[in-house]
Amino acid sequence: MAKTLIIGASSNTERYSYLAAERLLAHGYDIELIGKRPDVIFGRTIDTEKKQFEDIDTVTMYISDKFQPEYYDYIVSLNPRRVIFNPGTENPEFEEILIHNDIHIEEACTLVLLGSGQY
Repeated sequence: MAKTLIIGASSNTERYSYLAAERLLAHGYDIELIGKRPDVIFGRTIDTEKKQFEDIDTVTMYISDKFQPEYYDYIVSLNPRRVIFNPGTENPEFEEILIHNDIHIEEACTLVLLGSGQY
């Protein structure tokens, strides 16, 4: 099944990125995690460095647009099929870069997409 990279991953159980990790795994998706602090959730490591993960289908964003520029080149280099901009992470500048690189963008909520079978 397709692999999803969560950017803004957290071990805080009240964060949407934590819930997304939990629900993606429950739906059978493999995940990779990048966050501010190293930790382990659901047996998966939250990395703090931009690793060259293999076979990333979807990147789901949980960081605000002001923190995204440092990830532009990195995400494009992973060549995902799509990037999901969760509520509060929308970024017209980055969306244009992704479109220019033939990467599909979605302004949507990962949790809603999963819950409605549209992921």
